[in-house]
Amino acid sequence: MDISVFQSIWFVLWGVLWAVYFMLDGFVLGTGLLSGFLAKNDTEKRVLINAVGPVWDGNEVWLITAGGATFAAFPTTYALMFSNLYSALLLLLFSLIVRGVSFEFRGKLESAAWKGAWDAAIVVFSFLPALLFGVAFGNIFKGIPMKNDFAATSFSYDGTLLGLLNPYGLVTGVLFVLLFAVHGSLYAAIKTTGDLSKRAATLANKLWLPLLVVAVVFLGYTYPATKLYGNFLKAPVLLIIPVIAVVSLLLVKLFAAKGECYKAFTFSCLTIVFVVFTGVTGLFPNLIPSSIDPASNLTIFNSSSSLLTLQIMTVVALIFVPTVIAYKIWVYRIFRAPVSNEDVLGSPDAY
Repeated sequence: MDISVFQSIWFVLWGVLWAVYFMLDGFVLGTGLLSGFLAKNDTEKRVLINAVGPVWDGNEVWLITAGGATFAAFPTTYALMFSNLYSALLLLLFSLIVRGVSFEFRGKLESAAWKGAWDAAIVVFSFLPALLFGVAFGNIFKGIPMKNDFAATSFSYDGTLLGLLNPYGLVTGVLFVLLFAVHGSLYAAIKTTGDLSKRAATLANKLWLPLLVVAVVFLGYTYPATKLYGNFLKAPVLLIIPVIAVVSLLLVKLFAAKGECYKAFTFSCLTIVFVVFTGVTGLFPNLIPSSIDPASNLTIFNSSSSLLTLQIMTVVALIFVPTVIAYKIWVYRIFRAPVSNEDVLGSPDAY
Protein backbone atom coordinates (compact mmCIF):
# COMPACT_ATOMS: atom_id res chain seq x y z
CA MET A 1 0.00 0.00 0.00
CA ASP A 2 1.01 3.61 -0.58
CA ILE A 3 2.59 5.46 2.34
CA SER A 4 -0.31 7.96 2.39
CA VAL A 5 -2.63 5.12 3.43
CA PHE A 6 -0.47 4.33 6.46
CA GLN A 7 -0.11 8.04 7.25
CA SER A 8 -3.90 8.34 7.30
CA ILE A 9 -4.27 5.18 9.40
CA TRP A 10 -1.88 6.53 12.01
CA PHE A 11 -3.61 9.88 12.05
CA VAL A 12 -6.86 8.08 12.89
CA LEU A 13 -5.10 5.95 15.53
CA TRP A 14 -3.51 9.10 16.97
CA GLY A 15 -6.95 10.62 17.37
CA VAL A 16 -8.40 7.42 18.85
CA LEU A 17 -5.61 7.16 21.43
CA TRP A 18 -6.23 10.73 22.63
CA ALA A 19 -9.99 10.23 22.67
CA VAL A 20 -9.76 7.04 24.74
CA TYR A 21 -7.28 8.66 27.13
CA PHE A 22 -9.55 11.64 27.75
CA MET A 23 -12.56 9.36 28.19
CA LEU A 24 -10.76 7.23 30.80
CA ASP A 25 -8.56 9.69 32.66
CA GLY A 26 -11.25 12.34 32.31
CA PHE A 27 -13.37 10.80 35.05
CA VAL A 28 -10.30 10.44 37.30
CA LEU A 29 -9.40 14.10 36.80
CA GLY A 30 -13.04 15.07 37.31
CA THR A 31 -13.39 13.02 40.48
CA GLY A 32 -10.14 14.48 41.81
CA LEU A 33 -10.96 18.12 41.15
CA LEU A 34 -14.43 17.68 42.74
CA SER A 35 -13.25 15.62 45.71
CA GLY A 36 -12.85 18.70 47.90
CA PHE A 37 -16.48 19.67 47.26
CA LEU A 38 -18.16 16.26 47.29
CA ALA A 39 -16.56 14.64 50.34
CA LYS A 40 -17.64 15.90 53.77
CA ASN A 41 -15.19 13.90 55.88
CA ASP A 42 -12.02 11.83 55.71
CA THR A 43 -13.87 8.57 55.06
CA GLU A 44 -15.71 9.98 52.06
CA LYS A 45 -12.46 11.36 50.65
CA ARG A 46 -10.98 7.88 50.95
CA VAL A 47 -14.04 6.43 49.22
CA LEU A 48 -13.53 8.75 46.23
CA ILE A 49 -9.83 7.95 46.03
CA ASN A 50 -10.52 4.22 46.22
CA ALA A 51 -13.19 4.55 43.53
CA VAL A 52 -10.47 5.57 41.06
CA GLY A 53 -7.54 3.86 42.82
CA PRO A 54 -7.56 0.53 40.94
CA VAL A 55 -7.75 2.14 37.49
CA TRP A 56 -6.14 5.58 37.43
CA ASP A 57 -2.58 4.45 36.71
CA GLY A 58 -3.72 2.02 34.01
CA ASN A 59 -5.50 4.89 32.27
CA GLU A 60 -2.14 6.65 31.89
CA VAL A 61 -1.09 3.88 29.49
CA TRP A 62 -3.21 5.57 26.84
CA LEU A 63 -1.41 8.89 27.38
CA ILE A 64 1.98 7.21 27.11
CA THR A 65 0.83 5.37 23.99
CA ALA A 66 -0.49 8.58 22.41
CA GLY A 67 2.85 10.27 23.07
CA GLY A 68 4.77 7.25 21.82
CA ALA A 69 2.65 7.05 18.67
CA THR A 70 3.36 10.72 17.98
CA PHE A 71 7.10 10.12 18.42
CA ALA A 72 7.22 7.03 16.22
CA ALA A 73 4.70 7.93 13.51
CA PHE A 74 5.18 11.72 13.30
CA PRO A 75 8.65 12.52 14.72
CA THR A 76 8.81 16.07 13.35
CA THR A 77 5.57 16.93 15.09
CA TYR A 78 6.85 15.35 18.30
CA ALA A 79 10.08 17.35 18.02
CA LEU A 80 8.21 20.64 17.70
CA MET A 81 5.84 19.89 20.56
CA PHE A 82 8.49 18.77 23.03
CA SER A 83 11.09 21.38 22.20
CA ASN A 84 9.14 24.60 21.70
CA LEU A 85 6.21 23.76 24.01
CA TYR A 86 8.57 22.35 26.62
CA SER A 87 7.48 24.58 29.53
CA ALA A 88 3.77 23.87 29.05
CA LEU A 89 4.30 20.12 28.67
CA LEU A 90 6.63 20.01 31.68
CA LEU A 91 3.99 21.75 33.81
CA LEU A 92 1.43 19.22 32.59
CA LEU A 93 3.75 16.30 33.37
CA PHE A 94 4.52 17.57 36.88
CA SER A 95 0.80 18.04 37.53
CA LEU A 96 0.07 14.43 36.60
CA ILE A 97 2.97 13.20 38.74
CA VAL A 98 1.88 15.16 41.81
CA ARG A 99 -1.70 13.93 41.41
CA GLY A 100 -0.55 10.30 41.40
CA VAL A 101 1.79 10.86 44.34
CA SER A 102 -1.08 12.47 46.26
CA PHE A 103 -3.19 9.32 46.00
CA GLU A 104 -0.35 7.21 47.36
CA PHE A 105 1.04 9.52 50.06
CA ARG A 106 -2.17 10.85 51.58
CA GLY A 107 -2.65 7.95 53.97
CA LYS A 108 0.99 7.52 54.99
CA LEU A 109 0.63 9.65 58.13
CA GLU A 110 -2.28 10.06 60.53
CA SER A 111 -2.04 13.83 60.56
CA ALA A 112 -4.82 16.25 59.65
CA ALA A 113 -2.32 18.75 58.22
CA TRP A 114 -0.60 16.05 56.17
CA LYS A 115 -3.86 14.73 54.74
CA GLY A 116 -5.19 18.23 54.15
CA ALA A 117 -2.13 19.18 52.11
CA TRP A 118 -2.46 16.11 49.90
CA ASP A 119 -6.23 16.62 49.58
CA ALA A 120 -5.56 20.12 48.28
CA ALA A 121 -2.93 18.72 45.91
CA ILE A 122 -5.44 16.22 44.51
CA VAL A 123 -7.88 19.03 43.72
CA VAL A 124 -5.32 21.45 42.27
CA PHE A 125 -3.35 18.89 40.28
CA SER A 126 -6.49 17.33 38.87
CA PHE A 127 -7.76 20.73 37.78
CA LEU A 128 -4.49 21.81 36.14
CA PRO A 129 -4.10 18.87 33.70
CA ALA A 130 -7.75 19.18 32.68
CA LEU A 131 -7.26 22.88 31.94
CA LEU A 132 -3.84 22.44 30.30
CA PHE A 133 -4.99 19.63 28.01
CA GLY A 134 -7.84 21.85 26.83
CA VAL A 135 -5.56 24.85 26.35
CA ALA A 136 -3.08 22.70 24.42
CA PHE A 137 -5.68 21.29 22.04
CA GLY A 138 -7.31 24.71 21.69
CA ASN A 139 -4.00 26.13 20.50
CA ILE A 140 -3.48 23.19 18.15
CA PHE A 141 -6.94 23.80 16.68
CA LYS A 142 -6.19 27.52 16.38
CA GLY A 143 -2.66 27.14 15.07
CA ILE A 144 0.77 27.62 16.62
CA PRO A 145 2.95 30.65 15.66
CA MET A 146 5.70 28.75 13.87
CA LYS A 147 7.55 28.87 10.58
CA ASN A 148 9.25 25.84 9.08
CA ASP A 149 12.01 25.47 6.53
CA PHE A 150 11.44 21.87 5.53
CA ALA A 151 14.33 21.90 3.04
CA ALA A 152 16.74 22.80 5.85
CA THR A 153 14.84 20.62 8.35
CA SER A 154 14.57 23.57 10.73
CA PHE A 155 11.74 25.57 12.26
CA SER A 156 11.26 28.66 14.36
CA TYR A 157 8.67 29.14 17.08
CA ASP A 158 7.53 32.68 17.94
CA GLY A 159 5.20 31.87 20.85
CA THR A 160 5.50 31.93 24.64
CA LEU A 161 3.92 30.01 27.51
CA LEU A 162 1.66 32.96 28.33
CA GLY A 163 0.80 33.29 24.65
CA LEU A 164 -0.88 29.90 24.84
CA LEU A 165 -3.35 31.40 27.32
CA ASN A 166 -5.23 33.20 24.55
CA PRO A 167 -9.04 33.54 24.68
CA TYR A 168 -9.76 30.55 22.42
CA GLY A 169 -7.26 28.35 24.26
CA LEU A 170 -8.83 29.29 27.59
CA VAL A 171 -12.36 28.62 26.32
CA THR A 172 -11.23 25.16 25.21
CA GLY A 173 -9.52 24.67 28.57
CA VAL A 174 -12.72 25.54 30.46
CA LEU A 175 -14.66 23.20 28.17
CA PHE A 176 -12.34 20.32 29.07
CA VAL A 177 -12.57 21.13 32.79
CA LEU A 178 -16.38 21.08 32.72
CA LEU A 179 -16.50 17.97 30.53
CA PHE A 180 -14.28 16.13 33.00
CA ALA A 181 -16.14 17.56 36.02
CA VAL A 182 -19.49 16.22 34.78
CA HIS A 183 -17.81 12.98 33.76
CA GLY A 184 -16.16 12.59 37.17
CA SER A 185 -19.28 13.41 39.15
CA LEU A 186 -21.25 10.79 37.21
CA TYR A 187 -18.49 8.26 37.81
CA ALA A 188 -18.55 9.10 41.52
CA ALA A 189 -22.32 8.68 41.54
CA ILE A 190 -22.13 5.12 40.19
CA LYS A 191 -19.00 4.08 42.08
CA THR A 192 -20.02 5.23 45.57
CA THR A 193 -23.00 4.63 47.82
CA GLY A 194 -25.37 6.51 50.11
CA ASP A 195 -25.37 10.29 50.48
CA LEU A 196 -22.05 10.65 48.67
CA SER A 197 -23.51 9.02 45.56
CA LYS A 198 -26.61 11.25 45.73
CA ARG A 199 -24.52 14.41 46.09
CA ALA A 200 -22.39 13.40 43.12
CA ALA A 201 -25.50 12.82 40.97
CA THR A 202 -26.91 16.20 42.04
CA LEU A 203 -23.64 17.94 41.23
CA ALA A 204 -23.57 16.37 37.76
CA ASN A 205 -27.00 17.85 37.07
CA LYS A 206 -25.90 21.29 38.30
CA LEU A 207 -22.69 21.30 36.26
CA TRP A 208 -24.40 20.26 33.03
CA LEU A 209 -25.87 23.69 32.26
CA PRO A 210 -22.54 25.56 32.55
CA LEU A 211 -21.03 22.84 30.37
CA LEU A 212 -23.73 23.38 27.74
CA VAL A 213 -23.17 27.15 27.77
CA VAL A 214 -19.39 26.79 27.35
CA ALA A 215 -19.89 24.14 24.64
CA VAL A 216 -22.10 26.56 22.66
CA VAL A 217 -19.53 29.34 23.09
CA PHE A 218 -16.77 26.96 21.97
CA LEU A 219 -18.67 25.91 18.84
CA GLY A 220 -19.45 29.52 17.95
CA TYR A 221 -15.92 30.77 18.65
CA THR A 222 -14.35 27.93 16.65
CA TYR A 223 -15.63 29.33 13.35
CA PRO A 224 -13.70 32.64 13.39
CA ALA A 225 -10.75 31.36 15.45
CA THR A 226 -9.89 28.19 13.53
CA LYS A 227 -10.29 26.40 10.21
CA LEU A 228 -11.78 23.26 11.76
CA TYR A 229 -15.08 23.65 9.95
CA GLY A 230 -13.41 23.43 6.52
CA ASN A 231 -13.43 19.62 6.28
CA PHE A 232 -17.05 19.45 7.42
CA LEU A 233 -18.12 21.95 4.77
CA LYS A 234 -16.24 20.02 2.09
CA ALA A 235 -17.71 16.66 3.16
CA PRO A 236 -21.06 17.23 4.97
CA VAL A 237 -21.29 13.51 5.77
CA LEU A 238 -18.65 14.17 8.42
CA LEU A 239 -21.17 16.30 10.31
CA ILE A 240 -22.42 13.07 11.88
CA ILE A 241 -19.42 13.29 14.23
CA PRO A 242 -20.28 16.62 15.94
CA VAL A 243 -23.98 15.71 15.79
CA ILE A 244 -23.29 12.57 17.84
CA ALA A 245 -21.31 14.69 20.30
CA VAL A 246 -24.20 17.14 20.71
CA VAL A 247 -26.87 14.43 21.00
CA SER A 248 -24.76 12.55 23.53
CA LEU A 249 -24.37 15.70 25.63
CA LEU A 250 -28.14 16.23 25.63
CA LEU A 251 -28.72 12.60 26.63
CA VAL A 252 -26.32 13.03 29.55
CA LYS A 253 -28.75 15.57 31.01
CA LEU A 254 -31.81 13.50 30.15
CA PHE A 255 -30.60 10.42 32.00
CA ALA A 256 -28.89 12.32 34.84
CA ALA A 257 -32.14 14.17 35.56
CA LYS A 258 -33.90 10.79 35.79
CA GLY A 259 -31.25 9.47 38.17
CA GLU A 260 -30.06 6.91 35.62
CA CYS A 261 -26.39 7.67 36.17
CA TYR A 262 -25.03 4.56 34.42
CA LYS A 263 -26.69 5.64 31.17
CA ALA A 264 -25.67 9.27 31.73
CA PHE A 265 -22.06 8.19 32.26
CA THR A 266 -22.13 6.11 29.07
CA PHE A 267 -23.25 9.12 27.04
CA SER A 268 -20.69 11.28 28.84
CA CYS A 269 -18.04 8.87 27.51
CA LEU A 270 -19.47 9.24 24.01
CA THR A 271 -19.55 13.04 24.35
CA ILE A 272 -15.85 13.23 25.19
CA VAL A 273 -14.84 10.77 22.46
CA PHE A 274 -16.81 12.55 19.74
CA VAL A 275 -15.73 16.02 20.87
CA VAL A 276 -12.14 14.85 20.34
CA PHE A 277 -13.07 13.20 17.04
CA THR A 278 -14.68 16.46 15.92
CA GLY A 279 -11.46 18.37 16.53
CA VAL A 280 -9.24 15.73 14.96
CA THR A 281 -11.49 15.45 11.88
CA GLY A 282 -11.39 19.21 11.47
CA LEU A 283 -7.58 19.20 11.67
CA PHE A 284 -6.97 16.54 8.99
CA PRO A 285 -4.44 16.35 7.40
CA ASN A 286 -2.78 18.80 9.76
CA LEU A 287 -1.26 17.76 13.06
CA ILE A 288 -0.11 21.25 14.10
CA PRO A 289 -1.22 24.10 11.85
CA SER A 290 0.87 27.27 11.67
CA SER A 291 -0.91 30.51 12.50
CA ILE A 292 1.79 32.43 10.61
CA ASP A 293 2.14 30.61 7.29
CA PRO A 294 -0.09 27.74 6.06
CA ALA A 295 2.91 26.44 4.08
CA SER A 296 4.55 25.74 7.44
CA ASN A 297 1.76 23.47 8.67
CA LEU A 298 2.96 20.18 10.12
CA THR A 299 0.84 17.54 8.41
CA ILE A 300 0.71 13.75 8.36
CA PHE A 301 2.51 13.92 5.00
CA ASN A 302 5.49 16.16 5.80
CA SER A 303 6.16 14.97 9.35
CA SER A 304 5.69 11.21 9.22
CA SER A 305 8.17 8.37 9.57
CA SER A 306 9.17 6.11 6.69
CA LEU A 307 6.82 3.62 5.09
CA LEU A 308 8.64 0.68 6.72
CA THR A 309 8.34 2.24 10.18
CA LEU A 310 4.63 2.86 9.73
CA GLN A 311 4.10 -0.70 8.45
CA ILE A 312 5.89 -2.24 11.44
CA MET A 313 3.97 0.01 13.84
CA THR A 314 0.68 -1.00 12.25
CA VAL A 315 1.41 -4.70 12.80
CA VAL A 316 2.43 -4.02 16.41
CA ALA A 317 -0.72 -1.96 16.99
CA LEU A 318 -2.95 -4.70 15.58
CA ILE A 319 -1.49 -7.11 18.15
CA PHE A 320 -1.15 -5.00 21.28
CA VAL A 321 -4.00 -2.48 21.14
CA PRO A 322 -6.68 -5.22 21.31
CA THR A 323 -4.63 -6.82 24.12
CA VAL A 324 -4.65 -3.59 26.12
CA ILE A 325 -8.38 -3.12 25.49
CA ALA A 326 -9.12 -6.67 26.67
CA TYR A 327 -7.02 -6.11 29.79
CA LYS A 328 -8.78 -2.83 30.59
CA ILE A 329 -12.20 -4.45 30.19
CA TRP A 330 -11.11 -7.21 32.58
CA VAL A 331 -9.84 -4.68 35.16
CA TYR A 332 -13.01 -2.61 35.07
CA ARG A 333 -15.10 -5.76 35.39
CA ILE A 334 -13.10 -6.93 38.42
CA PHE A 335 -13.51 -3.55 40.15
CA ARG A 336 -17.05 -2.84 38.97
CA ALA A 337 -18.66 -2.83 42.44
CA PRO A 338 -19.33 0.53 44.13
CA VAL A 339 -17.05 1.52 47.02
CA SER A 340 -18.72 2.06 50.39
CA ASN A 341 -17.56 3.55 53.70
CA GLU A 342 -17.36 0.05 55.14
CA ASP A 343 -15.07 -1.06 52.30
CA VAL A 344 -12.40 1.54 53.03
CA LEU A 345 -12.69 1.30 56.82
CA GLY A 346 -12.51 -2.47 56.83
CA SER A 347 -9.73 -3.05 54.29
CA PRO A 348 -6.03 -2.69 55.19
CA ASP A 349 -5.23 -2.43 51.48
CA ALA A 350 -7.48 0.59 50.84
CA TYR A 351 -6.00 4.04 50.20
